[in-house]
Amino acid sequence: MDVLVIGGGIVGAGVARDAALRGLRCMLVEQNDFASGTSSRSSRLLHGGIRYLAQGRIGLVREASREKVILHKIAPHLATPLAFVFPTHRHGAWKLWKLRIGVKIYDLLCGRANLGKSSSFNREEILNALPHLNPHDLTGAVRYFDGFTNDARLVIDTLRSAANAGAVVLNYAKLADAKEEGKIWRCQIQDRLSGAIANVTTKHVINASGAWTMSFVQNEIKLRLTKGAHVVIDRKRLGLNDAIVLTDQNRILFAIPWGERTILGTTDTDYDGPLDAPKCEAADAAYILDAVNAAFLTAKITTADIIGSWAGIRPLIDQGRGKPSDISRQHKIEMPHPGWFDVAGGKLTTYRLMAEQTLDKIYRYQEKLLQPCVTAKRPLLEKPVFSGILPAEVSREAVEHFCKNEWVIHLTDVMIRRSSWGHYYADHAKIAEQVAGWMGDIMGWDQVQIGEEIDGYQQESG
Repeated sequence: MDVLVIGGGIVGAGVARDAALRGLRCMLVEQNDFASGTSSRSSRLLHGGIRYLAQGRIGLVREASREKVILHKIAPHLATPLAFVFPTHRHGAWKLWKLRIGVKIYDLLCGRANLGKSSSFNREEILNALPHLNPHDLTGAVRYFDGFTNDARLVIDTLRSAANAGAVVLNYAKLADAKEEGKIWRCQIQDRLSGAIANVTTKHVINASGAWTMSFVQNEIKLRLTKGAHVVIDRKRLGLNDAIVLTDQNRILFAIPWGERTILGTTDTDYDGPLDAPKCEAADAAYILDAVNAAFLTAKITTADIIGSWAGIRPLIDQGRGKPSDISRQHKIEMPHPGWFDVAGGKLTTYRLMAEQTLDKIYRYQEKLLQPCVTAKRPLLEKPVFSGILPAEVSREAVEHFCKNEWVIHLTDVMIRRSSWGHYYADHAKIAEQVAGWMGDIMGWDQVQIGEEIDGYQQESG
């Protein structure tokens, strides 16, 4: 191979796509399912980051703002404009006059092509628009536009694009060993299902493993891991058409409309637990619901209203100081050993740019003529099927497509990452049993394996 990518999250998928479209021989391996880490556990936002603007991180906001517009062009089925209403309060950290200026700058940083034009409301106007909003100390609001996506589907479709361009992509396969020999790396890839070992030689190894970055001895980037938790409720409980920004001192949370549901989150706390299974704990859910109920006094949302939940780990660059929410979302691309590249940090919105910069570094390292990057112009998929921001309809046809075209191994792969049915439907356990039966027919499972798959899904979704 020319490039071996370690990690099947959004950054690894972006690197594989870029490499394949530049004509490089590329292989990507993921030790679990694709997008099973942070890349299926985010807030699902494509955003410049209004709070980063307040922190003076203009370059980061400019990069991310332009990338969200690019993603809307190359993958419109997975990048839709979403309006955000940001209420302000007399004694709050966010002042109306500052935000009015800020959202106009926000529009300009998108290259005058934001996904919508910002505006503002006085106190009376915002209460007319959102009559259930807590009026205490309310001074007004601003409205600005970012993007909304389906994070796991963005990974899968990016990988499908990479595979269409010639990349080899493998899930449930891990890098077991990597040795530098001259100008090549000799790597052992272990199939985690069979235990079989394959030997791969490559000129470059790209460590894009997110929260697992520091588990490789070759890595020299130090991360600070933080956890973000989310809960899902019925949309009727708040009845929002726009996303709402909720503030807790300097912290920001969101209430995000998602079809018949609303996503609430996120928390931002340091994390030192197991990487494979971060959970939305009771304390996380309580923090989120308290913030929502404080903003909407008549909501009175309780844990009984929660339909689904998830938690993800943010692999942030360790700056050795500051609160989790203050840490920069900038990314790093380092080459600690000849041909070994670590790419870490960043955010979902900037994955394509991170991939482009990584491939550019490879060409400079090789002192070869730089092949142009085309990922900002080439559509992700020409005719996406069963892929969108909202879950596809529950059907055998959809399950058959996932199983035959999208590297599905387990029931959980379909229920959570290919379809989002596990997060979207209150009766997801019943749906999982039906899907397991269809998968049994399609994949040749017997009743014992069907039962094991249902048990495995219940453990992961619980």
